[in-house]
Amino acid sequence: MRTPALDRLAADGVRMARHYSQAAPCAPGRAALYTGTYQMNNRVVANGAPLADRFDNIARLARRAGYVPTLFGYTDQGVDPTSTTSSDDPRLDSYDGILPGFATGHYLPESQESWVRYLRELGYDVPFGWAPALRGESGRPAEHSLTGFLTGKFLEWLEVQDHQWFAHVSFLRPHPPYAAAGEYSRMYDPADVDMPLAPVEGPQRHPLHERALGVNLSAAPRAEEAMRQIRAQYYGMISEVDDHLGRIVTRLEERGEYDDTIIIVTSDHGDQLGDHGLIDKLGFFPQSYHVVGIWRDPRAATRGRVLDHYTENIDIAPTLADALGIEVPAQFDGRVLTPLFEGRDVEWRTSAHYEWDYRNFFLGGATRPWPYDRSLSRYNLSVVLNGESAYVQFGDGTYLCFDLAQDPTWRTPCDDLERIMRCAQEMLVWRHEHMPRDFTDMLLGPERIGRWPRELGRNVC
Repeated sequence: MRTPALDRLAADGVRMARHYSQAAPCAPGRAALYTGTYQMNNRVVANGAPLADRFDNIARLARRAGYVPTLFGYTDQGVDPTSTTSSDDPRLDSYDGILPGFATGHYLPESQESWVRYLRELGYDVPFGWAPALRGESGRPAEHSLTGFLTGKFLEWLEVQDHQWFAHVSFLRPHPPYAAAGEYSRMYDPADVDMPLAPVEGPQRHPLHERALGVNLSAAPRAEEAMRQIRAQYYGMISEVDDHLGRIVTRLEERGEYDDTIIIVTSDHGDQLGDHGLIDKLGFFPQSYHVVGIWRDPRAATRGRVLDHYTENIDIAPTLADALGIEVPAQFDGRVLTPLFEGRDVEWRTSAHYEWDYRNFFLGGATRPWPYDRSLSRYNLSVVLNGESAYVQFGDGTYLCFDLAQDPTWRTPCDDLERIMRCAQEMLVWRHEHMPRDFTDMLLGPERIGRWPRELGRNVC
């Protein structure tokens, strides 16, 4: 993989080598990133599950710090139905909403309508709809790609900024369909790419894995040529995004702002890319959750540090609050990464955690209406992984445990009951530790005992 812009940012900042998203697909992964909360607390369980308006988020943090946070791209956060006044509110028809607090520099909903209109103005016969337009990227010059279009919109906005600014540039790519733009579709020879891990066979394959292998959207093609093509195209998409990130860095340097700008790079999820017989983002394997994590703060003394601690996307929001000099909300499940960035020896998590809710695979399968039938609430899983083991707890009571010390590919079961018990206990402790805590660390009374929000202080009527 050729990613010079990411390599440079990592050299100028901190690269989090074991960084994980907390959920999949897009809306759940982003809800955790934006609110600093695990899925078990924010309850955004699918694309289309609303995000409750009561949650704090990175845009609201930025506003409290004096910025106007501006979005380029999308956030995939559905509106809280209780904040609407009518069932006719069009925001209820889509999960494509904008995270509360963001101003819009250039909004790209799922339809990618403004980009498709731009292509049609250039003379391309492109139907409206994101999938057909994206499938055609390989046959058009890369300069007309979706990634290039959005980068251009951000750079146009940047040119008129003459004061402090805060921007979220949210690229869709890399993302299915697996068709990179223009010359990027030919950058990597399919014959040279590595082949994916084969799925485990036999009775040790979990029924959920079996089901995913039978769904067209998640089952990888069996033909080697097709699988190589998918991986080569995905690598091309990564390199294209990297090139446009490089354009942004170059322009910041030209404006004299590179050494005055915090840059954070991460992703809402990964992609199976054929590993374990799957494509797209789903399930319990780390390919869907182990993501890029780079934090570049020009004020920090450390350059080129590589963190081997387990870091998570829920850590981004509290660390951003700390970097902006504002109070870290009690809501956040994540931790402030600043001490690790500075090389300090602090207590830290020894495992990574993520969740996947797959009720959308089974919607309509409940035989009796809620509240009598709670079967959908059992269609979820939680994962805890460390250097020795990976433990998957399913909501129906089943579990898997993999021996990572013996086989890091997640295909060798762990049969050591003591290790399995330790993993299960760790997951239980994790869930206990991260129960909602908005008011749990304060006691009412004239002394205002506990952790009170600064704005309330001691003199509240």
